[in-house]
Amino acid sequence: MQASGIFTVKLEPQSPAHADSGLGRMGIDKRFSGDLKAHSLGEMLAYRSAVDGSAGYVAMERVAGALHGRHGTFVLQHSGTMDRGASALLVSVVPDSGTEELSGLTGTLAIHIDAQGGHSYTFDYQLP
Repeated sequence: MQASGIFTVKLEPQSPAHADSGLGRMGIDKRFSGDLKAHSLGEMLAYRSAVDGSAGYVAMERVAGALHGRHGTFVLQHSGTMDRGASALLVSVVPDSGTEELSGLTGTLAIHIDAQGGHSYTFDYQLP
């Protein structure tokens, strides 16, 4: 199955656990619309290298809402890198994190950012 739509995201800088680590930490507050009508909260850790266009981030976000009308929660895990401008991103459902009507959910979510900075998603998923 596939779901698609748009989302808005607010990132709020947080204090890192270790000030001298070079890591940045952000709070995530996201609203999904379209086939996934949901709200998520999460946390991100990021690092930007001294080389222009090279960075990495990891994040976890708990999503609560409805996916094609099925209600529940699930957790998304992000792993992203930029290697001198070439990006790679994997956002996947944490195994066995689905609840209620989303129990058993698996899948991956692709994030798209348009030229004006708008965010959309394509979510390829399976439910039992």
